[in-house]
Amino acid sequence: MECSAIAHCIMSTTEISGRGPAYPAGTILAADDAGIAAAVAVLAHGGTVALPTETVYGLAARADQDASVAAIYRAKGRPDFNPLIVHVPDIAAAEGLALFDDRARLLAAAFWPGALTLVLPRRDDANLAAAVSAGLPTVALRCPAHPVMQAVLRACGLPLAAPSANRSGAISPTRAAHVAASLGDRVDLVLDGGDTRQGIESTIVGLRAHGGWAVLRPGPITPEAIAGVLGMEASDHDRAKIEAPGQLASHYAPGKPVRLNASEAAVDEFLIGFGHVAGDTTLSATADLAEAAARLYACLHAGAADPRPRIAIAPIPDAGIGIAINDRLRRAAA
Repeated sequence: MECSAIAHCIMSTTEISGRGPAYPAGTILAADDAGIAAAVAVLAHGGTVALPTETVYGLAARADQDASVAAIYRAKGRPDFNPLIVHVPDIAAAEGLALFDDRARLLAAAFWPGALTLVLPRRDDANLAAAVSAGLPTVALRCPAHPVMQAVLRACGLPLAAPSANRSGAISPTRAAHVAASLGDRVDLVLDGGDTRQGIESTIVGLRAHGGWAVLRPGPITPEAIAGVLGMEASDHDRAKIEAPGQLASHYAPGKPVRLNASEAAVDEFLIGFGHVAGDTTLSATADLAEAAARLYACLHAGAADPRPRIAIAPIPDAGIGIAINDRLRRAAA
């Protein structure tokens, strides 16, 4: 059903405000059929909806309207030089927004739907608000795997800009309660789909005009997996240049000092453990990096809520998905 049809159905039974059904801002609904229909109506009217993906909760708005994209920036307090990821239901929708070459098609076939974002040349005729690209000639695209996000994308028939559903620079949310604590009534509606499965933002890959590629943000899909598909190793990129979300030096911050590579806690520190380092909570008692990624932000939220003024975090191996975990931890400690 198209956005307009769903919105019409809801308008026949529910009072509609300028941003969809007249729920108080920040209302949390279950991510069932009724909640998804309500979310689609809010999005159709230009509002914002926080909803789960397989990585973290995203703050979605239609990507084809300047005012809707501005609502994301306003809710997050996000710098407007930081581009947004545009979510699409499939590769056909993505090819309507960006120029795909053989490398992009190989990666999409291997990892979509899933936790990979591709930064590609934006089509001149792409029906996207200029602000999603933050002045860049490229657009960041992802086809998510989460059934709730897929249902919303297919029901509304719109590309959705959806950065993480938290205040800019703060800890990313992996459950609806995190969204409520960070954004409150800054978001029009929240769909509660339970805890996210992977718990860390998507891997972002930039494909270079000269044929190379670079990981712009580490994530669940490792450089080794990408190299295996493309048949070539990653090239270097200018780390001072912002090309994609999550590249700011200070990001994912819990609001108090963070000490990394700690084997034990000082008296004023909340310790996040890993493996043999137990801690007040642990990323993974069995040193499982996938479990550590899934629990990373929940543990940082727990440390932020603890009365102790500092957080210490056990060492994490810098290999595989541990590269992505350490990237987030370094930015949290910056």
